[in-house]
Amino acid sequence: MTFRLRPIAATVLALAAVLGLTVAANSYLTERDISAFEARVATLGAASPAPAAMPAALASLPPPVQRYVRYTFPEGPVRYGVVRLSASGEFRRPQKQDFQPTTAGQVIAAGVPALVFSATTPIAGALWARAYDFFADGKMEMKAKILSTVTVVDEKETPTLNEISLRRWLLESPLYPAALLPGGPVTWEALDEDRARAVVTWGTLRASMVAHFDPQGRLTHMQAETDGDLSTPYHGSGEHVQRSNYQRVGAQMIPMDFTISRLSGGKLYPFWKGRIDHIRFE
Repeated sequence: MTFRLRPIAATVLALAAVLGLTVAANSYLTERDISAFEARVATLGAASPAPAAMPAALASLPPPVQRYVRYTFPEGPVRYGVVRLSASGEFRRPQKQDFQPTTAGQVIAAGVPALVFSATTPIAGALWARAYDFFADGKMEMKAKILSTVTVVDEKETPTLNEISLRRWLLESPLYPAALLPGGPVTWEALDEDRARAVVTWGTLRASMVAHFDPQGRLTHMQAETDGDLSTPYHGSGEHVQRSNYQRVGAQMIPMDFTISRLSGGKLYPFWKGRIDHIRFE
């Protein structure tokens, strides 16, 4: 009996070794792709930094946005081209109810709409998924792989997905507020004393969200003006983001806590909630 078990054990060990090598190789390839996307975004950001805000242009902003600029830049607006950040929290996969602990990183261009988001989240037991969203030059790419090996989401650019990715850059912009200053791809439309519409255009693409500001000048949340499609295998940008826990980072006030949600039928469906662990401006 012992002699019979030895070949079986050897086969199991060999299969485990092959699986381990396969996962390791695919993990290397996935991380190589993510690093290449990050380098591309960083190059775009360095070449086109956020605009230098002129006093006359700042004075023409809607009143709540002027209040936001005064609060966010206590020593006056600053310029940078690239933002690198890491975040942690809980993520809910599309069409699921439970949240799982998740870590994520982003590299973002502040002066042009370009970003890459990558995240790792557990699936079940020892299984985990690696996912990334990339957007630059008006085109997106989205993938998710179990163990960096089995592809479960593979979305290529379409006009709709490109627009959603452009909105993602706008939704994340309170983390790199120089992007919201006049002279860049974002313009502002007045609504009332506490709200203004942020509009970002890039080529033929256009996306907008309504930003809400408190009396102090903090941007508390942004919301799309159309419902999201909850039946898709991806969350996309989400249609609503809540931001809080503003902290001074260098010469800026940055919101460190966030909840990003889908929005449909007037109801919010959170899917990514957490905090910024580290952020750097270049």
